[in-house]
Amino acid sequence: MVDQKQLFDALGLQGVDFFTGVPDSLLNDFCLYLCKNFDNVHHVMAANEGNAIGIAAGHYLATGSIPVVYMQNSGIGNATNPLLSLTHSCVYGIPMILVIGWRGDPQVSDHAQHKKQGELTTILMNDMDIPYDILDADETVVEKFYWAVAKAKEISSPVALIAKKAILTEKVKKQVYAESPLMNREEAISAVLDVMGSDAIYLGTTGRTTRELHEQLKVHGVGEGHEFQNVGSMGHVSSVGLGIALARPDRRVVVFDGDAAVVMHMGALATNCRYKAGNMIHVVLNNGVNESVGGQPSAGYLVNLTEVAVACGYRTPSHPVKTREELQSVVKGHCFGDMPLFIDVHVRQGIRSDMPKLDIDHRAQKTALINTLVR
Repeated sequence: MVDQKQLFDALGLQGVDFFTGVPDSLLNDFCLYLCKNFDNVHHVMAANEGNAIGIAAGHYLATGSIPVVYMQNSGIGNATNPLLSLTHSCVYGIPMILVIGWRGDPQVSDHAQHKKQGELTTILMNDMDIPYDILDADETVVEKFYWAVAKAKEISSPVALIAKKAILTEKVKKQVYAESPLMNREEAISAVLDVMGSDAIYLGTTGRTTRELHEQLKVHGVGEGHEFQNVGSMGHVSSVGLGIALARPDRRVVVFDGDAAVVMHMGALATNCRYKAGNMIHVVLNNGVNESVGGQPSAGYLVNLTEVAVACGYRTPSHPVKTREELQSVVKGHCFGDMPLFIDVHVRQGIRSDMPKLDIDHRAQKTALINTLVR
């Protein structure tokens, strides 16, 4: 891994001192360095990648200095619209440096949800007229950042640096979890399953929640046709849940979401309530961090998600839930009327060390779920 201080000192000498984006596990130490060493004027953690492109554009317009936007390559989809209709040379021509974690790198074995995005990462850069280079060796990282700064100034448009594994983070992710009396995610999931039973449909949000939900469904004897693990498409699991809930109003649908995922596409909350999916329970497992990609702080504890949910129209307890007993009481009290239920559950960080990796056949899981719902 490159020396982060050396890299950021070098960028400072180039006049680059503003960073925004969405954390990625392949950029873990890069992101953690930003969180520890840059204040809110010089570092903004965005809700989603398109949001970050807009913030970076605003910074350039106000200062004339080159901003840096960091993201996982899965976030290119969120960023495509502003990259093409705002920053592209045929519109405003706004220079910036995109630092992109290359999940699904064709030369590295990775999860199924990263495979196609990995194959298309460089192709998308070419198609969007974004010059790029690959960060593939520690000793050339600073040099390639210098190239990116000069190129962005020259063409007055975005330039990308695509980071391979172990270049902007350690090979093994190190996370230390603070002690807390709160439940962890798995305990909260188990508490809900104890109440809802084996007939409901359960959906898990992107990241570690998919692993924990899958294991707890097996522990509770819930059949394979009752789960959907949203392994990709961060922020969209409640929308998948809404589609199921509206099509099958006779079915109880339980969505386990994450705080950063909810914030990423918060507009989904309004849509869920607009169409009154009263048979849906939306549980946000809120630990205040982006845990799956390294533990960078999220907006989960800063935003009053309960009040946001109330404003959108959800039924919800008046405050975040913090105990198993309270969580189960709220779930039991939901009458499945005309509006969905929203529960902001504050949980502690961490995952048990012996938690298995998610090992599922995605197509088989889809078929099993369809067989359950299409009768």
